[in-house]
Amino acid sequence: MFSLRHSLPLARVVGAGTETVGQQNMLQLIQLRWIAVIGQVLTILFVSFVFKIALPLEQMGAVLCCLVALNLISLYRPRRFGDVRNGDLLMGLLLDVAALTALLYFSGGATNPFVFLYPLQVTLGAVMLEAWSTWTMVVVTSLCFAGLTRFYVPLQLNSNTSDELFRLHIIGMLICFVLDVALLVVFVTRINTILRRRDARLADLRQQAAEEDHIVRMGLLASGAAHELGTPLATLSVILGDWRRMQVFRDQPELLEEIADMQAEVLRCKTIVTGILLSAGEARGESPVVTTVADFLDELAEEWRNTRPVARLDYVFADEAAQIEDYPIVSDSALKQIVCNVLDNALESSPAWVGLAVSYADNVLSLSVRDRGRGFAPEMLAQFGKPYQSSKGRPGGGLGLFLVVNVVRKLGGTVTAENNPGGGATVTLNLPLAAISTEQRHGRTR
Repeated sequence: MFSLRHSLPLARVVGAGTETVGQQNMLQLIQLRWIAVIGQVLTILFVSFVFKIALPLEQMGAVLCCLVALNLISLYRPRRFGDVRNGDLLMGLLLDVAALTALLYFSGGATNPFVFLYPLQVTLGAVMLEAWSTWTMVVVTSLCFAGLTRFYVPLQLNSNTSDELFRLHIIGMLICFVLDVALLVVFVTRINTILRRRDARLADLRQQAAEEDHIVRMGLLASGAAHELGTPLATLSVILGDWRRMQVFRDQPELLEEIADMQAEVLRCKTIVTGILLSAGEARGESPVVTTVADFLDELAEEWRNTRPVARLDYVFADEAAQIEDYPIVSDSALKQIVCNVLDNALESSPAWVGLAVSYADNVLSLSVRDRGRGFAPEMLAQFGKPYQSSKGRPGGGLGLFLVVNVVRKLGGTVTAENNPGGGATVTLNLPLAAISTEQRHGRTR
Protein backbone atom coordinates (compact mmCIF):
# COMPACT_ATOMS: atom_id res chain seq x y z
CA MET A 1 0.00 0.00 0.00
CA PHE A 2 2.88 2.37 0.71
CA SER A 3 6.01 3.00 -1.33
CA LEU A 4 9.08 2.37 0.80
CA ARG A 5 11.86 2.82 -1.71
CA HIS A 6 14.07 4.66 0.81
CA SER A 7 13.48 2.46 3.85
CA LEU A 8 16.39 1.26 5.96
CA PRO A 9 17.07 -2.46 6.44
CA LEU A 10 15.42 -3.90 9.51
CA ALA A 11 18.69 -5.11 10.96
CA ARG A 12 20.15 -1.62 10.79
CA VAL A 13 17.14 0.01 12.37
CA VAL A 14 16.78 -2.44 15.23
CA GLY A 15 20.23 -3.71 15.92
CA ALA A 16 22.50 -0.84 15.06
CA GLY A 17 25.21 -0.29 17.63
CA THR A 18 24.30 -3.39 19.64
CA GLU A 19 26.39 -6.50 20.45
CA THR A 20 25.18 -10.03 19.91
CA VAL A 21 24.41 -12.35 22.81
CA GLY A 22 27.51 -14.40 21.95
CA GLN A 23 29.73 -11.32 22.08
CA GLN A 24 28.26 -10.25 25.40
CA ASN A 25 28.79 -13.74 26.85
CA MET A 26 32.39 -13.71 25.64
CA LEU A 27 32.91 -10.36 27.36
CA GLN A 28 31.59 -11.92 30.58
CA LEU A 29 34.16 -14.72 30.24
CA ILE A 30 36.90 -12.18 29.61
CA GLN A 31 35.96 -10.26 32.75
CA LEU A 32 35.86 -13.48 34.78
CA ARG A 33 39.29 -14.43 33.43
CA TRP A 34 40.76 -11.06 34.49
CA ILE A 35 39.34 -11.62 37.97
CA ALA A 36 40.80 -15.14 37.97
CA VAL A 37 44.26 -13.90 36.96
CA ILE A 38 44.30 -11.19 39.63
CA GLY A 39 42.97 -13.60 42.26
CA GLN A 40 45.51 -16.28 41.37
CA VAL A 41 48.41 -13.81 41.49
CA LEU A 42 47.29 -12.59 44.92
CA THR A 43 46.81 -16.17 46.16
CA ILE A 44 50.25 -17.24 44.97
CA LEU A 45 51.88 -14.22 46.62
CA PHE A 46 49.91 -14.75 49.85
CA VAL A 47 50.79 -18.45 50.06
CA SER A 48 54.45 -17.81 49.22
CA PHE A 49 55.11 -14.91 51.61
CA VAL A 50 52.61 -15.48 54.46
CA PHE A 51 52.53 -19.28 54.74
CA LYS A 52 56.10 -19.62 53.40
CA ILE A 53 55.06 -22.44 51.06
CA ALA A 54 57.44 -23.04 48.18
CA LEU A 55 55.68 -23.01 44.81
CA PRO A 56 57.04 -23.50 41.27
CA LEU A 57 56.61 -19.80 40.48
CA GLU A 58 58.11 -19.95 36.99
CA GLN A 59 55.73 -22.62 35.74
CA MET A 60 52.69 -21.04 37.41
CA GLY A 61 53.70 -17.60 36.08
CA ALA A 62 53.87 -19.05 32.56
CA VAL A 63 50.30 -20.36 32.92
CA LEU A 64 49.08 -16.94 34.06
CA CYS A 65 50.84 -15.27 31.11
CA CYS A 66 49.03 -17.66 28.78
CA LEU A 67 45.72 -16.63 30.37
CA VAL A 68 46.54 -12.95 29.83
CA ALA A 69 47.43 -13.64 26.18
CA LEU A 70 44.18 -15.59 25.74
CA ASN A 71 42.21 -12.66 27.14
CA LEU A 72 43.86 -10.19 24.77
CA ILE A 73 43.11 -12.45 21.80
CA SER A 74 39.51 -12.90 22.97
CA LEU A 75 39.07 -9.13 23.25
CA TYR A 76 40.32 -8.66 19.69
CA ARG A 77 38.50 -11.50 17.99
CA PRO A 78 34.82 -10.47 18.44
CA ARG A 79 35.55 -7.02 17.02
CA ARG A 80 37.54 -8.44 14.12
CA PHE A 81 35.50 -11.47 13.09
CA GLY A 82 31.97 -10.62 14.18
CA ASP A 83 29.64 -12.90 16.13
CA VAL A 84 30.79 -15.39 18.77
CA ARG A 85 29.35 -18.87 18.39
CA ASN A 86 28.81 -21.77 20.77
CA GLY A 87 32.12 -23.37 19.74
CA ASP A 88 34.05 -20.20 20.57
CA LEU A 89 32.55 -20.04 24.07
CA LEU A 90 33.20 -23.76 24.61
CA MET A 91 36.83 -23.38 23.54
CA GLY A 92 37.28 -20.41 25.89
CA LEU A 93 35.87 -22.34 28.85
CA LEU A 94 37.97 -25.42 28.04
CA LEU A 95 41.10 -23.28 27.95
CA ASP A 96 40.13 -21.83 31.34
CA VAL A 97 39.72 -25.39 32.66
CA ALA A 98 43.13 -26.31 31.24
CA ALA A 99 44.76 -23.30 32.95
CA LEU A 100 43.08 -24.11 36.29
CA THR A 101 44.19 -27.74 35.97
CA ALA A 102 47.80 -26.68 35.29
CA LEU A 103 47.82 -24.37 38.31
CA LEU A 104 46.33 -27.07 40.53
CA TYR A 105 48.88 -29.60 39.21
CA PHE A 106 51.74 -27.38 40.41
CA SER A 107 50.08 -26.70 43.79
CA GLY A 108 48.99 -30.01 45.28
CA GLY A 109 46.49 -31.38 42.76
CA ALA A 110 43.21 -32.64 44.25
CA THR A 111 44.48 -31.88 47.76
CA ASN A 112 44.31 -28.17 46.93
CA PRO A 113 40.92 -26.84 48.16
CA PHE A 114 40.68 -24.60 45.09
CA VAL A 115 39.90 -27.72 43.06
CA PHE A 116 36.26 -26.89 43.78
CA LEU A 117 36.48 -24.01 41.31
CA TYR A 118 35.66 -26.57 38.62
CA PRO A 119 31.88 -26.41 39.32
CA LEU A 120 32.03 -22.67 38.57
CA GLN A 121 33.20 -23.43 35.00
CA VAL A 122 30.51 -26.08 34.57
CA THR A 123 27.76 -23.78 35.85
CA LEU A 124 28.77 -21.00 33.46
CA GLY A 125 28.80 -23.55 30.65
CA ALA A 126 25.29 -24.70 31.55
CA VAL A 127 24.04 -21.11 31.24
CA MET A 128 25.96 -20.10 28.10
CA LEU A 129 26.39 -23.25 26.03
CA GLU A 130 24.26 -25.74 24.15
CA ALA A 131 23.41 -29.00 25.89
CA TRP A 132 26.10 -31.14 24.24
CA SER A 133 28.75 -28.53 25.03
CA THR A 134 27.70 -28.46 28.68
CA TRP A 135 28.05 -32.23 28.95
CA THR A 136 31.47 -31.91 27.32
CA MET A 137 32.42 -29.53 30.13
CA VAL A 138 31.15 -32.05 32.72
CA VAL A 139 33.22 -34.87 31.22
CA VAL A 140 36.39 -32.78 30.82
CA THR A 141 36.29 -31.30 34.34
CA SER A 142 35.57 -34.74 35.84
CA LEU A 143 38.56 -36.24 34.03
CA CYS A 144 40.78 -33.34 35.13
CA PHE A 145 39.68 -33.77 38.76
CA ALA A 146 40.29 -37.53 38.57
CA GLY A 147 43.72 -36.98 37.00
CA LEU A 148 44.75 -34.53 39.73
CA THR A 149 44.14 -37.22 42.37
CA ARG A 150 47.14 -39.15 41.02
CA PHE A 151 49.27 -36.72 39.06
CA TYR A 152 50.41 -33.52 40.79
CA VAL A 153 53.34 -31.76 42.41
CA PRO A 154 52.98 -32.08 46.22
CA LEU A 155 53.09 -28.91 48.29
CA GLN A 156 56.19 -28.39 50.40
CA LEU A 157 54.60 -27.45 53.75
CA ASN A 158 56.62 -26.11 56.67
CA SER A 159 54.37 -27.85 59.21
CA ASN A 160 53.55 -31.53 59.03
CA THR A 161 51.08 -31.64 61.94
CA SER A 162 47.61 -32.85 60.99
CA ASP A 163 45.94 -30.01 62.87
CA GLU A 164 47.89 -27.38 60.93
CA LEU A 165 47.21 -29.09 57.61
CA PHE A 166 43.51 -29.39 58.41
CA ARG A 167 43.35 -25.70 59.39
CA LEU A 168 45.00 -24.62 56.13
CA HIS A 169 42.64 -26.84 54.15
CA ILE A 170 39.56 -25.40 55.88
CA ILE A 171 40.76 -21.83 55.23
CA GLY A 172 41.31 -22.68 51.56
CA MET A 173 37.86 -24.28 51.29
CA LEU A 174 36.26 -21.19 52.86
CA ILE A 175 38.00 -18.87 50.44
CA CYS A 176 37.06 -21.15 47.53
CA PHE A 177 33.42 -21.28 48.66
CA VAL A 178 33.17 -17.49 48.93
CA LEU A 179 34.72 -17.08 45.47
CA ASP A 180 32.40 -19.69 43.95
CA VAL A 181 29.15 -18.26 45.26
CA ALA A 182 30.11 -14.61 44.70
CA LEU A 183 31.23 -15.16 41.10
CA LEU A 184 28.23 -17.37 40.36
CA VAL A 185 25.77 -14.77 41.62
CA VAL A 186 27.46 -11.92 39.75
CA PHE A 187 28.04 -13.60 36.40
CA VAL A 188 24.97 -15.82 36.22
CA THR A 189 22.84 -12.75 37.00
CA ARG A 190 24.57 -10.83 34.22
CA ILE A 191 24.17 -13.67 31.74
CA ASN A 192 20.48 -14.08 32.61
CA THR A 193 20.03 -10.33 32.07
CA ILE A 194 21.62 -10.66 28.64
CA LEU A 195 19.32 -13.57 27.78
CA ARG A 196 16.22 -11.70 28.98
CA ARG A 197 17.24 -8.69 26.92
CA ARG A 198 17.67 -10.95 23.90
CA ASP A 199 14.26 -12.56 24.43
CA ALA A 200 12.64 -9.13 24.72
CA ARG A 201 14.32 -8.00 21.49
CA LEU A 202 13.18 -11.17 19.72
CA ALA A 203 9.64 -10.58 20.96
CA ASP A 204 9.78 -7.02 19.59
CA LEU A 205 11.02 -8.32 16.24
CA ARG A 206 8.23 -10.91 16.11
CA GLN A 207 5.69 -8.20 16.91
CA GLN A 208 7.15 -5.95 14.24
CA ALA A 209 7.08 -8.78 11.69
CA ALA A 210 3.44 -9.48 12.54
CA GLU A 211 2.56 -5.80 12.13
CA GLU A 212 4.34 -5.60 8.80
CA ASP A 213 2.56 -8.74 7.63
CA HIS A 214 -0.70 -7.05 8.66
CA ILE A 215 0.25 -4.03 6.56
CA VAL A 216 1.01 -6.25 3.54
CA ARG A 217 -2.40 -7.89 3.78
CA MET A 218 -4.07 -4.50 4.13
CA GLY A 219 -2.07 -3.26 1.14
CA LEU A 220 -3.30 -6.17 -0.99
CA LEU A 221 -6.86 -5.46 0.12
CA ALA A 222 -6.49 -1.75 -0.68
CA SER A 223 -4.97 -2.50 -4.08
CA GLY A 224 -7.83 -4.83 -4.94
CA ALA A 225 -10.40 -2.30 -3.74
CA ALA A 226 -8.71 0.38 -5.85
CA HIS A 227 -9.07 -1.79 -8.95
CA GLU A 228 -12.73 -2.42 -8.17
CA LEU A 229 -13.48 1.25 -7.52
CA GLY A 230 -11.96 2.42 -10.81
CA THR A 231 -14.93 1.41 -12.96
CA PRO A 232 -17.78 2.91 -10.85
CA LEU A 233 -15.82 6.14 -10.38
CA ALA A 234 -15.31 6.42 -14.14
CA THR A 235 -19.03 5.78 -14.66
CA LEU A 236 -19.96 8.49 -12.14
CA SER A 237 -17.59 10.92 -13.85
CA VAL A 238 -19.24 10.30 -17.23
CA ILE A 239 -22.76 10.65 -15.81
CA LEU A 240 -21.92 13.94 -14.05
CA GLY A 241 -20.39 15.26 -17.27
CA ASP A 242 -23.56 14.41 -19.17
CA TRP A 243 -25.72 16.09 -16.53
CA ARG A 244 -23.76 19.33 -16.84
CA ARG A 245 -24.58 19.43 -20.54
CA MET A 246 -28.30 18.74 -20.07
CA GLN A 247 -30.59 21.75 -20.47
CA VAL A 248 -32.57 20.97 -17.31
CA PHE A 249 -29.44 21.42 -15.17
CA ARG A 250 -27.93 24.27 -17.18
CA ASP A 251 -30.98 26.39 -16.43
CA GLN A 252 -30.48 25.95 -12.66
CA PRO A 253 -27.16 27.42 -11.42
CA GLU A 254 -27.53 25.91 -7.96
CA LEU A 255 -27.76 22.40 -9.39
CA LEU A 256 -24.79 23.08 -11.66
CA GLU A 257 -22.77 24.19 -8.66
CA GLU A 258 -23.66 21.00 -6.79
CA ILE A 259 -22.72 18.91 -9.81
CA ALA A 260 -19.37 20.71 -9.96
CA ASP A 261 -18.80 19.85 -6.28
CA MET A 262 -19.69 16.23 -6.97
CA GLN A 263 -17.27 16.13 -9.91
CA ALA A 264 -14.50 17.56 -7.69
CA GLU A 265 -15.13 14.86 -5.08
CA VAL A 266 -15.16 12.12 -7.73
CA LEU A 267 -11.90 13.49 -9.11
CA ARG A 268 -10.43 13.43 -5.59
CA CYS A 269 -11.52 9.81 -5.15
CA LYS A 270 -9.91 8.91 -8.48
CA THR A 271 -6.69 10.64 -7.37
CA ILE A 272 -6.69 8.65 -4.13
CA VAL A 273 -7.26 5.39 -6.02
CA THR A 274 -4.47 6.25 -8.47
CA GLY A 275 -2.14 6.99 -5.55
CA ILE A 276 -2.90 3.61 -4.00
CA LEU A 277 -2.14 1.83 -7.26
CA LEU A 278 1.06 3.81 -7.75
CA SER A 279 2.19 2.97 -4.22
CA ALA A 280 1.42 -0.69 -4.81
CA GLY A 281 3.52 -0.63 -8.00
CA GLU A 282 0.57 -1.16 -10.35
CA ALA A 283 1.36 1.80 -12.59
CA ARG A 284 4.58 1.68 -14.58
CA GLY A 285 6.74 4.34 -16.18
CA GLU A 286 6.31 6.80 -13.31
CA SER A 287 9.60 8.41 -12.30
CA PRO A 288 10.15 9.81 -8.81
CA VAL A 289 9.71 13.57 -8.53
CA VAL A 290 12.65 15.46 -7.07
CA THR A 291 11.68 18.44 -4.94
CA THR A 292 12.89 20.25 -1.83
CA VAL A 293 11.85 20.03 1.78
CA ALA A 294 10.11 23.41 1.73
CA ASP A 295 8.32 22.84 -1.62
CA PHE A 296 7.18 19.37 -0.57
CA LEU A 297 5.73 20.55 2.74
CA ASP A 298 4.27 23.77 1.27
CA GLU A 299 2.47 21.79 -1.41
CA LEU A 300 1.29 19.22 1.12
CA ALA A 301 -0.08 21.88 3.50
CA GLU A 302 -1.79 23.80 0.69
CA GLU A 303 -3.34 20.68 -0.81
CA TRP A 304 -4.60 19.47 2.57
CA ARG A 305 -6.01 22.92 3.45
CA ASN A 306 -7.91 23.12 0.14
CA THR A 307 -9.37 19.60 0.29
CA ARG A 308 -10.47 19.49 3.95
CA PRO A 309 -13.14 21.47 5.78
CA VAL A 310 -10.63 22.97 8.21
CA ALA A 311 -11.38 26.39 9.67
CA ARG A 312 -7.72 27.23 10.28
CA LEU A 313 -4.40 25.50 9.63
CA ASP A 314 -1.35 27.08 11.28
CA TYR A 315 1.62 25.92 9.22
CA VAL A 316 4.92 26.99 10.81
CA PHE A 317 8.43 26.44 9.45
CA ALA A 318 10.75 26.87 12.46
CA ASP A 319 13.89 28.97 12.19
CA GLU A 320 16.20 26.01 12.75
CA ALA A 321 14.59 24.26 9.76
CA ALA A 322 15.42 27.15 7.43
CA GLN A 323 18.83 25.64 6.71
CA ILE A 324 17.22 22.67 4.92
CA GLU A 325 14.49 24.51 3.01
CA ASP A 326 16.29 23.84 -0.28
CA TYR A 327 17.49 20.37 0.63
CA PRO A 328 16.70 17.99 -2.29
CA ILE A 329 14.36 15.12 -1.45
CA VAL A 330 12.13 12.69 -3.32
CA SER A 331 8.41 13.52 -3.25
CA ASP A 332 7.22 10.23 -1.79
CA SER A 333 3.48 9.57 -1.96
CA ALA A 334 3.70 7.33 1.12
CA LEU A 335 5.21 10.14 3.20
CA LYS A 336 2.59 12.61 1.99
CA GLN A 337 -0.16 10.13 2.78
CA ILE A 338 0.94 9.46 6.36
CA VAL A 339 1.33 13.18 7.15
CA CYS A 340 -2.15 13.82 5.76
CA ASN A 341 -3.40 10.88 7.82
CA VAL A 342 -2.13 12.50 11.04
CA LEU A 343 -3.60 15.86 9.98
CA ASP A 344 -6.96 14.16 9.29
CA ASN A 345 -6.98 12.62 12.76
CA ALA A 346 -6.24 16.03 14.28
CA LEU A 347 -9.03 17.60 12.21
CA GLU A 348 -11.58 15.08 13.49
CA SER A 349 -10.65 15.99 17.07
CA SER A 350 -10.33 19.73 16.46
CA PRO A 351 -12.33 20.99 13.41
CA ALA A 352 -11.67 24.65 14.26
CA TRP A 353 -7.88 24.55 14.41
CA VAL A 354 -4.96 22.29 13.44
CA GLY A 355 -1.25 23.11 13.72
CA LEU A 356 1.64 21.79 11.64
CA ALA A 357 5.15 22.72 12.83
CA VAL A 358 8.36 21.79 11.00
CA SER A 359 11.67 21.68 12.88
CA TYR A 360 15.14 20.26 12.30
CA ALA A 361 17.93 19.07 14.60
CA ASP A 362 20.75 16.51 14.38
CA ASN A 363 19.91 15.48 10.79
CA VAL A 364 16.33 14.66 11.82
CA LEU A 365 13.31 16.37 10.26
CA SER A 366 10.44 16.65 12.77
CA LEU A 367 6.82 17.24 11.76
CA SER A 368 4.58 18.04 14.73
CA VAL A 369 0.80 18.00 14.30
CA ARG A 370 -1.20 19.64 17.10
CA ASP A 371 -4.91 19.90 17.81
CA ARG A 372 -7.18 21.39 20.48
CA GLY A 373 -9.36 18.37 21.02
CA ARG A 374 -9.80 16.10 24.03
CA GLY A 375 -6.37 14.48 23.67
CA PHE A 376 -5.50 10.82 23.95
CA ALA A 377 -6.86 8.60 26.69
CA PRO A 378 -4.11 7.12 28.90
CA GLU A 379 -4.79 3.60 27.64
CA MET A 380 -4.47 4.79 24.02
CA LEU A 381 -1.13 6.46 24.73
CA ALA A 382 0.09 3.22 26.31
CA GLN A 383 -0.90 1.30 23.15
CA PHE A 384 -0.01 4.05 20.67
CA GLY A 385 0.68 2.71 17.19
CA LYS A 386 -1.03 -0.64 17.80
CA PRO A 387 -3.83 -1.65 15.39
CA TYR A 388 -7.48 -1.11 16.26
CA GLN A 389 -6.77 1.41 19.02
CA SER A 390 -9.35 4.10 18.34
CA SER A 391 -11.64 6.42 20.28
CA LYS A 392 -14.11 6.71 17.39
CA GLY A 393 -15.93 3.48 18.14
CA ARG A 394 -16.02 2.34 14.50
CA PRO A 395 -15.49 -1.33 13.60
CA GLY A 396 -11.99 -1.71 12.14
CA GLY A 397 -10.97 1.78 13.28
CA GLY A 398 -7.60 2.74 14.66
CA LEU A 399 -5.55 1.68 11.63
CA GLY A 400 -4.45 5.17 10.60
CA LEU A 401 -1.85 5.75 13.30
CA PHE A 402 -0.84 2.08 13.08
CA LEU A 403 0.11 2.61 9.43
CA VAL A 404 1.81 5.91 10.23
CA VAL A 405 4.01 4.35 12.92
CA ASN A 406 5.05 1.42 10.73
CA VAL A 407 5.81 3.49 7.63
CA VAL A 408 7.90 5.97 9.63
CA ARG A 409 9.69 3.06 11.31
CA LYS A 410 10.49 1.65 7.87
CA LEU A 411 12.06 4.98 7.01
CA GLY A 412 14.25 4.72 10.11
CA GLY A 413 12.28 7.28 12.13
CA THR A 414 10.02 7.36 15.15
CA VAL A 415 6.55 8.62 16.03
CA THR A 416 5.68 10.06 19.43
CA ALA A 417 2.37 11.20 20.89
CA GLU A 418 1.59 13.27 23.95
CA ASN A 419 -1.23 15.31 25.45
CA ASN A 420 -0.67 19.05 25.67
CA PRO A 421 -0.83 20.71 29.11
CA GLY A 422 -3.46 23.18 27.92
CA GLY A 423 -5.59 20.60 26.12
CA GLY A 424 -5.34 18.76 22.85
CA ALA A 425 -2.58 16.45 21.66
CA THR A 426 0.62 16.50 19.63
CA VAL A 427 1.83 13.76 17.29
CA THR A 428 5.42 14.16 16.10
CA LEU A 429 7.00 12.36 13.16
CA ASN A 430 10.81 12.25 13.41
CA LEU A 431 12.41 11.35 10.07
CA PRO A 432 16.14 10.97 9.33
CA LEU A 433 16.82 13.38 6.50
CA ALA A 434 18.89 10.75 4.70
CA ALA A 435 15.84 8.47 4.43
CA ILE A 436 14.05 10.87 2.05
CA SER A 437 17.10 12.59 0.56
CA THR A 438 18.23 12.19 -3.03
CA GLU A 439 21.81 12.23 -1.74
CA GLN A 440 21.22 9.28 0.63
CA ARG A 441 23.64 10.56 3.26
CA HIS A 442 23.39 12.11 6.69
CA GLY A 443 23.99 15.82 7.06
CA ARG A 444 24.93 18.48 4.59
CA THR A 445 27.32 21.40 4.66
CA ARG A 446 25.73 24.73 3.91
